[in-house]
Amino acid sequence: MGKPYSMDLRGRILGHICAGHSCRAAARIFGVSASTAVRLAADHRNRGAMTPKRQGRKPGTAGKLVAHMAFLTEIVRAEPDITLKELAGALEETHGVSVQLSSIHRALVRAGFSYKKRPDRTGTRPGGYQACPA
Repeated sequence: MGKPYSMDLRGRILGHICAGHSCRAAARIFGVSASTAVRLAADHRNRGAMTPKRQGRKPGTAGKLVAHMAFLTEIVRAEPDITLKELAGALEETHGVSVQLSSIHRALVRAGFSYKKRPDRTGTRPGGYQACPA
């Protein structure tokens, strides 16, 4: 995720705009995009602040897989070597939910599963999703 512009730069851009210059001129001078300068000016007008907004999802906001975690974990426990593509197909077929494979993987990791690809290494179990020790 990108970082917000510094408060110093935000202040200089807004100072230039407040001095009567256009947002596009401020953007050219300070090396930011015109849309950034326009957004900074609009935020300053609307909120009265130049601080950056919070990035990312609101805490506690659930993704679309939260409601289907029991279904996914049940399938993985029944068939540990199932692929993410097969899991996505089963989810689409039974619940009508279409998600990216990486979302399913992240949900399974959050549920305590990990994928063991190399059973020939010492200390690993056979391939497939395994429940992580607590």
